[in-house]
Amino acid sequence: MSYTIDELINIRKEKWKQDKDLEFDNKLRSAIANEIYDHKELLDEIRLYPEKFIELEFVIVDKEQNVVPFFLNEVQKALCEIINDNKQKYKDGLITRLAFLILKGRQQGITSFLTAYQLSCSLLNPNFSGFTLADVAKNAEVIFQNKAKYPFSQLPEKLKPTEKFNNKKQFMFEVLNSSWEVDTATDNVGRSRTINFFHGSECAFWKNGMSSILAAIGEAFTKGCLEFYETTANGYNDYQKLWDSGSYINVFFEWWKTTEYRLDFPSEAEKESFLKKIELKNEWIWERLRLLKDSYKLIPEQLYWYFKKYEGYIDKDLIKQEYPCFPKEAFLMSGNPAFDSETIANRISSLSKPLKIGYFEYDYDETKPYGYQISNIRWVNDRNGFIKIYQLPDTPHITKYCIGGDTAGDGSDYYTGHVLDARTGNQAAVLKHQFDPDLYTKQMYCLGKYYNNALIGIETNFDTYPVIKLQELGYYNQYVREHTDYYTKKKEKKFGFKTTQITRPVILSRLVEIVRNHPELINDLDTLEELLSIIKNENNRIEAPEGGHDDQMMGLAIAHHIKDQVIFNEEPIISNPTFRFNTERSNAESYDYGEEMTIV
Repeated sequence: MSYTIDELINIRKEKWKQDKDLEFDNKLRSAIANEIYDHKELLDEIRLYPEKFIELEFVIVDKEQNVVPFFLNEVQKALCEIINDNKQKYKDGLITRLAFLILKGRQQGITSFLTAYQLSCSLLNPNFSGFTLADVAKNAEVIFQNKAKYPFSQLPEKLKPTEKFNNKKQFMFEVLNSSWEVDTATDNVGRSRTINFFHGSECAFWKNGMSSILAAIGEAFTKGCLEFYETTANGYNDYQKLWDSGSYINVFFEWWKTTEYRLDFPSEAEKESFLKKIELKNEWIWERLRLLKDSYKLIPEQLYWYFKKYEGYIDKDLIKQEYPCFPKEAFLMSGNPAFDSETIANRISSLSKPLKIGYFEYDYDETKPYGYQISNIRWVNDRNGFIKIYQLPDTPHITKYCIGGDTAGDGSDYYTGHVLDARTGNQAAVLKHQFDPDLYTKQMYCLGKYYNNALIGIETNFDTYPVIKLQELGYYNQYVREHTDYYTKKKEKKFGFKTTQITRPVILSRLVEIVRNHPELINDLDTLEELLSIIKNENNRIEAPEGGHDDQMMGLAIAHHIKDQVIFNEEPIISNPTFRFNTERSNAESYDYGEEMTIV
């Protein structure tokens, strides 16, 4: 008598449900292995659907440290359906790539499943090449040893191909010419490979971000390669940008998709009291429970489980990170954000496009005297430009502006400039580019002239050249700080902003307050996205995550600090009457890029 694959799986499930006898399950798996190899159609089916091979032959160590059959849970089954649906779409030519972003909560079994799936492919398919990258070496070893090597060791002997290699991080099967390797995510990993199946584990935590690694390894992917990038969220970083890009198949499983996440009430009275509180109380947790009950139809036992998890956290916001209900919540509440993430996300959703994008051209003659070297300044619209304008300078130049600038430090960061309306604090324009210092200074000169001879304050910690060069160009409306001479102890006045252990927390604390209370003052998407990525480290210091940037944050913080030095007179001063810019807003959907605006 022959069986179908599904019938064999059901036999194994029923026997386990009745007896939970591991010794009998081992004998049954051996018998199933013989059945598979005696019937080619069964082998062909599990090659097409490796998840069936998992349920037929794999064991796993469960959360109670017991060895049990690897039967897929509800989340793993749902992921299989998504994979198979998209494999068919790829076959039909409806999509061109099988690349999945899997955003997960706690303990949903995604990594275990993907590891077993990849191992199955390596055991069933000749010339298969699989590759897994973990965030750190320890996790790479755990994936290989616990989630792959142990299940492999428990397979019936008939299912184990001849091994050429079987070490701490690699399987290589000689006759099949198939292989699977685990490694740690580094910039040059994966070069000179051919990869049919890729699993990126905890991608949001890769040390140097995802961009450089994917650029290196992406060339190794074969046509039709299965790509899986799974992670728990880690704030707004490369992974979140990929999630929003629309270039991947996004997969998110809410915590309640895991059926074991429910808790019985100690009594019927407790249940009634709990449900009544959901209807009447207005604190965040009760509003959340009300939403889950009314909109998502969760049962009382699921709501009670979630509430008890919430009660167990000292930092109550951790519930949003560990057991997110929505993808946006997972990104917002993870990574120990320094700024109010929800406020920033709401501001992002209401942003308008820039009025103009471009840069300044000018004539430059260094043989002329200071103050006359730059002339004939021209604005050029360019959709790829490095200056974005959100508020045009007024005519007749009544409004006063200030510009905060941050230099590129060791060269890996960006030069930035933030223009603020000095009275309101509204972000009028943003400059961001990886310039040479002299080109940055000349663009800042033009930007300052454009915005009514704005007060300019550039950080001087890493590079004093921009401040000195502005003086040479004749731009003296610069922020002035008080400096104590090391030898004479006399106080001197110096141009530029100096970031110190005293000034840094002051300007950043002010920026935190502005973001929380007045997010409408920030108009630039790139700035807001960087603020979302900024974290507080273990010492409560506000900084960019490893591999991230903080140049936009520092430039904006400096701008808000120096605007207090702008002098407001009772009568308007026409500080730069030679500007003749068109102040009408261009159509938000169709910019006239390439237009020039000339200063006469």
